[in-house]
Amino acid sequence: KEPLLNVCMDAKHHKSEPGPEGKLYEQCSPWKDNACCTANTSLEAHKDQSYLYNFNWNHCGVMPPKCKRHFIQDTCLYECSPNLGPWIQQVDSSWRRERILHVPLCREDCEEWWQDCKDALTCKENWHKGWNWATGTNRCPWGSECRPFHQVFPRPQDLCEKIWSGSFRLSPERRGSGRCIQMWFDPARGNPNVAVARYYA
Repeated sequence: KEPLLNVCMDAKHHKSEPGPEGKLYEQCSPWKDNACCTANTSLEAHKDQSYLYNFNWNHCGVMPPKCKRHFIQDTCLYECSPNLGPWIQQVDSSWRRERILHVPLCREDCEEWWQDCKDALTCKENWHKGWNWATGTNRCPWGSECRPFHQVFPRPQDLCEKIWSGSFRLSPERRGSGRCIQMWFDPARGNPNVAVARYYA
């Protein structure tokens, strides 16, 4: 069981093994005691156009801040969490050798993400692929139109499960149950995802 616990995935910006990071930036700071991301990665995670993946949140006009904060938190979880081992899969991709699949995301984390983003605009259901990268950053594919999230993703489950091609699945469980991964948590009370990874390992 142990190889699944306290590990970093083999991907573009991850450290080879988790450890303390004193200076994690803002929304990534909950992971500072034990992180797979560096301070620099945590800073870049907050930028509209970061060098991490050249990914532009504002591909359909400016993404509202209350929505964007969920994407920043999602990036922090992905880059920094050492508790995703049970869901790491091998992948043959130019930019990473491992990815996460079907991480059980706590119901409230998914519902709040959807609620805060439902009026934001996007032109795609799966943000992992199919963009127009001709300019070096992601633009909407030719012929696609910008629509509100609630049309592209009618339910919270659609957003959480489809946007990163199955990286997450909506868990019926709630925060604090010890059965689902929290994107948001208060580090003063410890990292609840440690126990969740242990349960699924």
